[in-house]
Amino acid sequence: MELALSIAWLVAVAWLITRAFRQRHALRRVQPYAPAADESAPAVAVIVPARDESANIAPCIESLSAQSYPAAHLHIIVVDDDSADATPQIVTSLAAADPRIRLLRAPPLPPGWKGKVHACCIGAAAAPAGTLWLCFLDADMRAHPLLIASAVRAAEEGTLDLLSLAPRHELGSFAERLMLPCGLYLLGFSQNLAKVQAPESTEVVATGQFMLARRQAYVSVGGHASVRSAICEDVELAGLLKRQGYRVLLEDGSAVLGTRMYTGWRTLWPGIAKNLIEMLGGARRTLGMAALAVVLAWASVLLPIIDAHACARGSQTACIALLPALLGSAAAFALHIAGALHFGIPLWYGLLFPLGYTAGAIIALDSVRWRLAGRVYWKGRVYE
Repeated sequence: MELALSIAWLVAVAWLITRAFRQRHALRRVQPYAPAADESAPAVAVIVPARDESANIAPCIESLSAQSYPAAHLHIIVVDDDSADATPQIVTSLAAADPRIRLLRAPPLPPGWKGKVHACCIGAAAAPAGTLWLCFLDADMRAHPLLIASAVRAAEEGTLDLLSLAPRHELGSFAERLMLPCGLYLLGFSQNLAKVQAPESTEVVATGQFMLARRQAYVSVGGHASVRSAICEDVELAGLLKRQGYRVLLEDGSAVLGTRMYTGWRTLWPGIAKNLIEMLGGARRTLGMAALAVVLAWASVLLPIIDAHACARGSQTACIALLPALLGSAAAFALHIAGALHFGIPLWYGLLFPLGYTAGAIIALDSVRWRLAGRVYWKGRVYE
């Protein structure tokens, strides 16, 4: 029994690592591209929905003002979604120095709408005539000076109607460093990006942190108004476009886009819980994956200990089983240490991954609890 279990463990770890490494190359990396300073560049409107973003909005808008893109073809629209902090005042101050920046105040949220969706819809409607591309950017993003030029080039070269970019993550607090690498690994284990992103697939993957949409395609499907009630509006909108025959793609934007999404447990917990069910494919699948992740994570610690204990008590089978158990566990720890190296955080965080998956499972339970109660909490609002 010990031997069979240890071999099964080694095979499972090898399969998961192989799958994760395949996903690593599934997203094409968008390289920085310097545009020609001429009138041939298509007009782009960058729409930034913002609610209580006083800590983020200035660096975000300043990074957009610094874009190496023909100034006459770049419009920056910030939609204030009823902020209770200094967000609108900060934007007003920035707009005084850059006429491309425009601040809009969102009216009261209509029944059935989600706040971010409503703000994006207002911003898109305000884009100047002649705008060919609408770029939806979260307020916690930091843009490389070549972001817009690089994204437009990638979208046009790929004949895309919607380009979504996965940013580079900056992790500062213990909570971020513990949770986000585990979360991204879990997505890597659970998704087949090459299959999902194939044009013939009915599935889709996208992130609302950065979405560059061809305006004609966006308008033709009804824009954000068509996904007004969605919590994961990014995936819903991308799926709507893909089902209508438009070309949608998620690519690696780490060379031109960075973010720090959370600042600790207070922001991380509700941020993940609000849309985890959609990300993992429903309540049952979320609970199943959370349970499996916890079992596998702790198996990397407990299985070698159990085999070693049985071996010390004279079980020859357990002594043989100890080798594949140790190999599987060593590979699991090495994978997560490599993840810590990738994110530029202390390597010892890679040793804590069983705690990360356990905390993630508790968040998954909270996410399901929210949905069973029929409520989602986010940024001071309760969505039924």
